[in-house]
Amino acid sequence: MRSTDVALETLFLRFITPMALWKLMRRLNVGPEREMAAARRAIDSFVAETVGRRRADKNSEIGAATDGDSADDLLSSFLSDETSTGDDGNSTGDEFIRDAMVNFLVAGRDGIAAALSWFFYLVSTNPRVEQKLLAELSLVVAARNGAGSVSDVDDTSSGMVTLDASETNGLVYLHAALCESLRLYPPVPFEQTSTRPRPPPTYCLAGRSSRQATRCCSSTTPWAGWRACGARTAPSSVPRGGSPRKIYRLRHEPSYKFFSFNAGPRTCLGKQMAFVQMKTAAAAVLWNFAVDVVPGHVVEPKLSIILHMKLPEKKILHMKNGLAVRVRRRDDVMGHGRS
Repeated sequence: MRSTDVALETLFLRFITPMALWKLMRRLNVGPEREMAAARRAIDSFVAETVGRRRADKNSEIGAATDGDSADDLLSSFLSDETSTGDDGNSTGDEFIRDAMVNFLVAGRDGIAAALSWFFYLVSTNPRVEQKLLAELSLVVAARNGAGSVSDVDDTSSGMVTLDASETNGLVYLHAALCESLRLYPPVPFEQTSTRPRPPPTYCLAGRSSRQATRCCSSTTPWAGWRACGARTAPSSVPRGGSPRKIYRLRHEPSYKFFSFNAGPRTCLGKQMAFVQMKTAAAAVLWNFAVDVVPGHVVEPKLSIILHMKLPEKKILHMKNGLAVRVRRRDDVMGHGRS
């Protein structure tokens, strides 16, 4: 995954480097553009190998299973669609599948990982929210076996409890908490748009006119901080007060107030898939483990187009120093009598 990191770092540098300069570096094959070229070759090679292996597997399964049985994942679905491979069986279809797989690879690997890192950081520093999340989870876990309380639930021999996607649909408080985390620390903290290359004049940010073919880049994180200071509740409407067993409902807000997945016709196609993955993973970790940030560990964003907790690079909001935590089994902390 080093190649993905290099590619995302170079993309961020392109945002802040004059176009003529980075294009010159690309032509001369020097600096970050040289690393970008090598990273792209590595990514293309990995994707091509994966697609080729899956295509060979599908060809060997012809006659042994129906299309519905064989298309059991996203890549298989693309390969099963005749329009994705093109009439000639090469170039156009292969390029489409490659671009789609790279898109899902980057979004699924970095975006969700960064979002969950910030989520667990916020939960560990807000015990009241953690207790309400556990209370909501306890209802689902207890209802699984028709048990009257969580202590009556007898899950696997290891004592680990996991929820499937259908069981997480009703976790409204968890959904709202994830939305609030995404609002404060959006995995992709930059929005880019461009004006039309030809007349008539178009508008970019804040309704201001701009020159033709102008690229505009804005950060969503300062806006999120302002909303946190000036609003009593988040756009995602995290429930407050009342009984922890109260049935919560999300309040609808205009999409432009929460654009971690963009808004309108540009809304991320993987939004619902991302929420399913995040809720499933977050529920499993929250219920089975107590996650506490190591005292004294400094958590801050790092330079990137993805909001990571600062390590070395990227376009995603990662954490600068990573997230150092102490993980303990939840039963060792609270016992089996969770409520």
